Amino acid sequence: MNTTVISVKKTFMQTIFSDFKQLTKVGLSFSVVFSSVAGYLLAAETVNYVTLFLLALGGFFMVGASNAFNQIIEKDTDAIMKRTQNRPLPTGRMSVNTALFIAITFTILGIAILYSINPKSALFGAISIFLYTSVYTPLKAVTPLAVFVGAIPGAIPFMLGWVAATNNFGIEAGFLFMIQFFWQFPHFWAIGWLQYEEYKKAGFYMLPMNKKDKGAIKQIIFYTIIMILVSVAPVLRVSGSFYIYPITAVIVALFGVMMLYYGIKLYKSEQNIDARKLMLSSVLYITVVQIIYVVDKFLH
Repeated sequence: MNTTVISVKKTFMQTIFSDFKQLTKVGLSFSVVFSSVAGYLLAAETVNYVTLFLLALGGFFMVGASNAFNQIIEKDTDAIMKRTQNRPLPTGRMSVNTALFIAITFTILGIAILYSINPKSALFGAISIFLYTSVYTPLKAVTPLAVFVGAIPGAIPFMLGWVAATNNFGIEAGFLFMIQFFWQFPHFWAIGWLQYEEYKKAGFYMLPMNKKDKGAIKQIIFYTIIMILVSVAPVLRVSGSFYIYPITAVIVALFGVMMLYYGIKLYKSEQNIDARKLMLSSVLYITVVQIIYVVDKFLH
C-alpha cells in the first residue's frame, strides 16, 4: 500500500480519536473516575476489584455522556468562544447525529454498568446526567445559580464510590458529597473569573451576580472557608464510620488554607494570574485530600 495512503489513513484515525476525546472530555472523565475510586476505597472493608473496575467504567461512561450532551446543546455558543471553537461539533468535523449516538450509547452503558453494582449507584448516575444536561447546561444562559445546580452532579462521583461499596446513602456519603460540593464554588468561579469575557460573549452567567468584582471574590473566600470546615469535620466523628485522625485534619486544613491564601490574594489584586493560581491550587486540593483520606482510612 502506498505510504501516502497509509499516512492519510493514520492522520484520519488520529483526528477521529482526538475528536472523540474532546467530545467526551476524557481528561475530566478520568478525574471523576479518580474521585469515585477514592470514595469506594474509603468505604470498602474488602476491595472487590471487579466492582472497582465496573465503578470506574460506569463513571467514565456517565461523565462522557454528560459532556457529549453538553456539547450538542452548546454547539452554537461553543463556536463563539476561542477556547471551545475548535471542538468537533462547531468545526463540523463531527455531526450532531454522531455525537448524539455516542451520548446515548454512553448513557445506556454507564447506567447499566452502575446498575450491575447496585440500583442506588445507577440512580445517582442517572440523576447526575439529567441535572448536568437538562438543568445546569440551559441555566448557564439564564442565571448565575447555574453554578449551584452544576455543583450537584459535580459532587456525586466522590459519594458514588461510597454508595457502590456499601449500597447505602448515609451520613458518610453525605459528607463526601458536601466536601466536593462546596469545593466546586471556588474552583469554578476561579475559572469563571479567568474566562469572564469569553463567557460574557457567549451569554453565560458563570460568576455570582455575573460581575467580575470583589463581591464575587468574597463569595469565593466564603465557600472556601465552608469547604475547609466540612473537610476537617470528620475529625470530630460526626460523620459516622468516616472519620480522620487529628494530624490528617491538620494536613487537610493546610491545603485548604493554601486555597484561601490565593483567594485573598485575588481579592487584593483582582488579577487573572491570582485567579489561575487559585484554580490550580483547587485542583491540587481535591486530588491530594482524597488521597489523604484514603491513606488515613488504611491507617485506622
